[in-house]
Amino acid sequence: MGRENIQLDHQIISQWVSPNSAVLDLGCGNGDLLYVLIKAKKVRGQGLEINEQEIYKCVAKGLNILHGDIEKGLSDYKNQSFDYVILNQSLQQIRSVDAVIKDALRVGKKVIVGFPNFAYFRSRVQIFFGGKTPVNESLPYQWYETPNLHFFSISDFFDYCRSRKIRIEQKIFLDGERRIDFFPNVFAQTGLFLISSKVAV
Repeated sequence: MGRENIQLDHQIISQWVSPNSAVLDLGCGNGDLLYVLIKAKKVRGQGLEINEQEIYKCVAKGLNILHGDIEKGLSDYKNQSFDYVILNQSLQQIRSVDAVIKDALRVGKKVIVGFPNFAYFRSRVQIFFGGKTPVNESLPYQWYETPNLHFFSISDFFDYCRSRKIRIEQKIFLDGERRIDFFPNVFAQTGLFLISSKVAV
């Protein structure tokens, strides 16, 4: 897989992850990100996924995947047993966000979070003028089929980290394949954060 074929968010996450590190990808989907990290950074990667069809795709890529539910916790994993825990495009689909992030920060020395920004300006326009639930590149589902349970923005996530005393080490905002540096809560479709706990686990 050439670099030009790799999603921009996967490229950025790959830049944040150190070579030869241990990575746990929660809600890893079809395994594309984990595959990139193993090939590019030689990580020791493990995925956790609940969808059996996605697990088959991961296995076809030769990935180490466990069938499991993020919601049921990570009690099988010891404190700081991974260098990185990844929650990319899965956080908004989790019921107990607070518990999952807390557990991820316990298991991982650092946590990478990526999510769609529900305050993206095109979404606001669709709601304001169309009066309907927005559908766009980062929110491709109709309201009746969406897996998303939480509708939060980049600003919401900043507030969350502040309230939970979570350290934000890196942050990058994207509109499709472009980086956004100006008013990301309005102009970015996606937020990517590298976070860590301020207190010892």
